[in-house]
Amino acid sequence: MSNIVYEGNVRIERTRGPHRLAYLPAHDGPVEFGVHGAIAEHYGVHPQNETTTTLDYVIAATGG
Repeated sequence: MSNIVYEGNVRIERTRGPHRLAYLPAHDGPVEFGVHGAIAEHYGVHPQNETTTTLDYVIAATGG
């Protein structure tokens, strides 16, 4: 078995409804997550500000 080469250290803070803050390594300040568009509609929420979803980050990470 190989040695662990990386261990992610991430903290998630839920602020209200679907809105969360993620504290990620090598990133100044928190990353905001929430909902927008069809995803907000699907879950029946109406956010004050439309924000990038965690799904958007997964799709971006998969692509590159």
